[in-house]
Parts: sequence; C-alpha cells; structure tokens
Amino acid sequence: MEQTKALNALEPFLALSKSATSPRAASDLITQATSAPNTYVFAELLQTPNIQNLRSSEEYASYLTLLEIFAWGTWEDYKARSSLPKLSAQQHRKLLLLSLLPLSSSHTTLTYKHLLTALDLPTTRALEELITTAIYTGLITATLDPAQSRISVTSVAPLRDLAPGSLPALQSTLQAWSQRCDSALADLEKQVEKVKKEAVDREKVRRKKERALEAALQASEEKSAGKRGMGLGSDDAMDIDDDGGSSRTSRGSKRGPGGVGNLGGLGRRLG
Repeated sequence: MEQTKALNALEPFLALSKSATSPRAASDLITQATSAPNTYVFAELLQTPNIQNLRSSEEYASYLTLLEIFAWGTWEDYKARSSLPKLSAQQHRKLLLLSLLPLSSSHTTLTYKHLLTALDLPTTRALEELITTAIYTGLITATLDPAQSRISVTSVAPLRDLAPGSLPALQSTLQAWSQRCDSALADLEKQVEKVKKEAVDREKVRRKKERALEAALQASEEKSAGKRGMGLGSDDAMDIDDDGGSSRTSRGSKRGPGGVGNLGGLGRRLG
C-alpha cells in the first residue's frame, strides 16, 4: 500500500521530466520531487533521460547526486558530501524520515541515543516527533517507550531503492537468511520427531500399566471367587451332620419308649 501511494505521488514528476530538457529545469524538478510530502521512491525519476543528462552538467550534476541520496542514501551520506545543494526544511525532514527506514530495518529495538546521533537531532522531543510522523505516514510500525528511551519496531515499509552494485550483497544476505531458515526448520523437525517419540513411549507405558492393572484385578476376582467356593462346602457339611444327628436321635427316641414298655410288660408277666 505504501509503495503504491509513493509511486502515485511520483507520477506527476515523471510526466514533468519529459519537458525538463534544460539542466536548470531538471534540477528544479528534483527539488520539487524531493520536497513533496508523499514522495518516498525516486528510482523511476532517476532513470528518465533528462534527469540522467545532469551527469554531464558541471553546474547541476550535484542535483543528480542529491536525488540518488534520496533514492537509496541516508542523512550521513548527505553530510559526507559538502558540495551538495543546501536542503530546505521539507527536504531535510524527508531525508531524515528516509534515513530512519534502514536504521529500523537493521534493529528491532532502537535507542533514543543511537537515533539522536545517527540523525543529528537536537532533542528527544524532535526525535519523538519524527518517529510519530513516520508511524502516521505508514513508513514504520513502531511503539514509543519514553520511560526506557527506546523504540520497538515491528515492520518497515519497503520504500527504499537499491543502490547500484548492491544486488550481490543483497543476494548474500538473502542466502544467509535462507540458510538460517533451513537450519531452523531442521531443528523444528528434530523437535517434532522427539515429541512424537516421547508420545509413543508414554502410550506404551500407559498400555503396560493398564494391562498390569487388569491382570491384578482379574487375579483378585479369581481369588475372591475361590474363597466363596470353600465357604459354601463347609456349610453343606454342617447341614449333613445336623441331618444325621437328627435321624439318630429320632431312632433312639423310638427305641427308648418301646423298650421300656416291653420291659415293664415282661415284669408283670414274671410277677
């Protein structure tokens, strides 16, 4: 979204570059483009023929260098060139905002002290105003922490152009990043395999414990059933003994009265 907005802001200056045939007109166009509030990319303007023609102009070649700094340079690059045109207030603020982007890309947490030095800002209030502007214009997504004097950056708009000859360095950076990603993925895969193995081992232990518990419960039930069987056998024996005693008692009772009565009758007959 920020790139589209910046390219749309540059369109009028691209159209004007076709008529800026003189070095003076081309240099004025550069001043206008770098002062406009929403222009943050300049590669297409740099490539136009009339702007490139400034390279051969002894008087206005410095304006082409200035545009290159706005395209991919920083405030420090501008300070290192004493022969460059003097910046207006709008250009100065624009270049500071553009310089903030690479600083934010290289650090997720920026200290006030570091930024004050890199951007040559006089006070923390000036720095906080600049950061606030960068946040509201969509250049960065960040959080100010005045108590700790630091800025936490979460994202940076991809608005800076690539300097000539920077592609090999960019490729090396991307390759190093790719290798770090591959290494991180390999570590994650190892962790996943470890977690899976630990889960399988835990499941084996759980099943083993379940089988042991089931075996113990089954043994306990069989033991209880055996005790109940032995108890029923003793009761039956007692019942049999009781029945046998009753029979003998009954038979004895029958013999008793009959015998006594017979003896009594025998006595009477003898008498």
